Amino acid sequence: MDTGKIDKPVLEVQNVVLNFGGVSALQDVSCEVGQHEILAIIGPNGAGKTCLLNCISGFYRPQKGIITYNGVNLNNVPTHGIAKLGIGRVFQGIQLFLGLSTLDNLMAARHIHMKHNIWEELIYYGPAHTEEIEHRRRVEEVIDFLEMESIRKRVVASLPYGKRKLVDLGRALCLEPKLLLLDEPMAGMNLEEKEDVARFIVDIYERWKIPIVLVEHDMGVVMDIADRLVVLDFGKKIAEGPPEVIKADKQVIEAYLGVQESSVNA
Repeated sequence: MDTGKIDKPVLEVQNVVLNFGGVSALQDVSCEVGQHEILAIIGPNGAGKTCLLNCISGFYRPQKGIITYNGVNLNNVPTHGIAKLGIGRVFQGIQLFLGLSTLDNLMAARHIHMKHNIWEELIYYGPAHTEEIEHRRRVEEVIDFLEMESIRKRVVASLPYGKRKLVDLGRALCLEPKLLLLDEPMAGMNLEEKEDVARFIVDIYERWKIPIVLVEHDMGVVMDIADRLVVLDFGKKIAEGPPEVIKADKQVIEAYLGVQESSVNA
């Protein structure tokens, strides 16, 4: 199958195997993420999509296989170290500090870039003060970019679901990632909210040149914004290629697209 042209990969997943007892979550899965692309990972529920993202971000450790990011073997890097390397993550479930404001949630993501210790921060003078101004500048840039001015001081617990998902995306951006993993960022959203998030994803890629790995069930969105797709089914990769190739793949249609085939090809 034509897998599409891939530029120099920033992430390489090679023959990854992940088992939970007698359950095989990933079976010899390999794929690459190019420096200049949005890669979508699709497949039915239980196919192993989130497991693959968890292996990349260090929450799971595969029993076999190697995952490398810009030449660094991630199998040997702790989870927080993977974040420091520049891999940002938005989880399928919302992981926010509900008692804090939008602004405070975004500022919490800046800890990874803070250079001063707790005592210098408590004194809040000189370099520590200058550093916080720079962190706030970055956070305000993200708030403007995601059009969250109206909720910047709102406590997250008071926000509707769609806005919380947007804050979650904003927090990932505040990490200044060099690779962004998005696990169903549009799940549970209405049509208008999905359109906004799809636009933001494209804008993130175009403005900051961040390669993106997207797990998403909305095939209309995926086919519109992804450069390439990897298709998983029962932990196995069954197809890989550009959207026009995946649309016509009989194995993908049988395993996942099914009744969606006509709408995807429309």
